[in-house]
Amino acid sequence: MFAVRDEQAALDLVQDAMLRLAEKYGARPADELPLLFHRIMQNAIRDYYRRQKVRSLWTTLLSSLSPGRGDDEEQDPLETYEPRDGEAAPAPSAELEQAQVLEIIEQELTRLPVRQREAFLMRYWEELDVAQTARIMGCSEGSVKTHCSRATHALATALKARGITL
Repeated sequence: MFAVRDEQAALDLVQDAMLRLAEKYGARPADELPLLFHRIMQNAIRDYYRRQKVRSLWTTLLSSLSPGRGDDEEQDPLETYEPRDGEAAPAPSAELEQAQVLEIIEQELTRLPVRQREAFLMRYWEELDVAQTARIMGCSEGSVKTHCSRATHALATALKARGITL
């Protein structure tokens, strides 16, 4: 079984798993609860690592397209590009290329089906978790995961087809 090394994330996973157990299986006999809790925790940890992998992919993608100041969380990589401290300002041709790539990403986002675009933006731009996204979208958590996966694959395919490699 995987271990979550980030203590706060681990505590959040345990808390979420306990809530799911209480909400969905509270009426079950007490002797069934440990196994159910174990299964819920396994699934939560797998989801955590899947999210980290996908988030890492998109963070890498966006940071390669728009390196920011590092700790400015309010910066929108699709709106601004500023060189890092100590970095020379990019050449005008590089700025133009950067703007063109960001425009292509925005175009490809608008081409996604509405539900995929909503799920993708809420999960990776707004950084909402699966449960929050599902509540907002009025669907199951599994549907959110499916929409995000399809959106990610569609965007990667579209960018590759346009000659953008990361």
